[in-house]
Amino acid sequence: MKKLNMVFAALFVVLLTTISFAKNSSNENSKKDLDVTNIVKNLELGTKSENFGLKVSSAYELGKYNTSRSVINLMRVLHDDKDVEARIAAALSLIKIGNARGVYAVKRAAEYDDSERVRNLCSKFYVDFVLANKN
Repeated sequence: MKKLNMVFAALFVVLLTTISFAKNSSNENSKKDLDVTNIVKNLELGTKSENFGLKVSSAYELGKYNTSRSVINLMRVLHDDKDVEARIAAALSLIKIGNARGVYAVKRAAEYDDSERVRNLCSKFYVDFVLANKN
């Protein structure tokens, strides 16, 4: 449990440091792009961790950055990860990003995932996405 708390604290410090650098940059656009890229890279590494909490929170946080760069990594988590919570977080992030391949992966997970919980939530995520983008 101590290790889990330490990993969360370390991730939190890294994210805060990276975000604070983005806010204090003199050349805002190029610095922010670079910092967001670094944040996304760190979160992608987090999704490959053996630490459950780090993996789930990283998958969830990737959806906030809305980068197509993360789609393949999130699809890997959705398709291959053993943890139900990580797959759900990846599905939600894929829907938030809205990339066609990612949305299709969520649709397929709604039909074929081994977990009934993942299937149900992916189905809800997909239906909500379709309804929100119907126009």
